[in-house]
Amino acid sequence: MLKRVLIADDNDYVRYVIRTFLQDQVGIEICGEAGNGVEALEKTRQLKPDLVLLDLSMPSLNGAEVALVLKNTTPHVRIIMFTMYSSKISASLTSALGVDAVPRLPLKVPKRCTEKSALRTPCRIRRVTPSV
Repeated sequence: MLKRVLIADDNDYVRYVIRTFLQDQVGIEICGEAGNGVEALEKTRQLKPDLVLLDLSMPSLNGAEVALVLKNTTPHVRIIMFTMYSSKISASLTSALGVDAVPRLPLKVPKRCTEKSALRTPCRIRRVTPSV
């Protein structure tokens, strides 16, 4: 049975990278994408995903606000919220919001990759060693 996944991030390139990685994984169907928190809530209601991948920092509603609404309205939906912030913040969010996981993304995205033109031109994202 396919797991339906919604990707929510305000960065087009990050959504592209996640979608590209997941679309080739067995048992996963990307059912939609959202570019902000309000859109993430609307698409969750419309598309009924099994899993929502949320960026913590998004416009309209941030990932924490979206997660809180989703846990109250669609408690069966699993939530993974990703962030580039410290693991202490991740642990707090997981317990306070009922988020299933909050992995820290040790990535540095070049500024040119945050622009819409990045979808036409390949960008290199480099892994950064997390500070302890």
